[in-house]
Amino acid sequence: MTVKSVFAGFGGQGVLLMGYILAFTGMRIGKHVTYLPSYGAEVRGGTANCTVVVSDQEIASPVASSPDFAVVMNNPSLIRFATVVRSGGGLLLNDDLVHSPVKRDDLTVLRIPVSTIAHQLGEDRSANVVMVGAFAEMSQVAPLEAFKEALADTGLGKKAKVLEINRKALDAGAEAVRQAMKKEKSA
Repeated sequence: MTVKSVFAGFGGQGVLLMGYILAFTGMRIGKHVTYLPSYGAEVRGGTANCTVVVSDQEIASPVASSPDFAVVMNNPSLIRFATVVRSGGGLLLNDDLVHSPVKRDDLTVLRIPVSTIAHQLGEDRSANVVMVGAFAEMSQVAPLEAFKEALADTGLGKKAKVLEINRKALDAGAEAVRQAMKKEKSA
């Protein structure tokens, strides 16, 4: 199984860290992984994105052309990346900041209010981790527990209290996707 993903948003939203968490998790569970970050000269407030490929087999190129999933944290990223996701793929949107319509009907589109969820958890800076939990649930690229274990070895898990908050953020993101998918099926 090979899963190609792109994470995109403004610099400062933790976009590159989302991709890093996925790549690190993939490596920890024995997968082949590529991680290719890209960001503008301004960094904070500018655009940032990264592509991550996780596979059972060797990966020939780090470029994720026609990704299976796009995780979009802002409107400019939606405009740039919604068109490149392969037909049948998935699009995860930060519903708190992405309000533009998606003009494709061949994708699974889930709008998750990650900023609101992070605020409810008491840590606004965890919006990106909420989105990682949502991505883990939607993509099924690795078990959520593997993501939780990987957090302990990143900068998001060096302190016990921060690790606990971020593990709750992963759970909250995964639950938001389960609810969104249930809602989509009943519509």
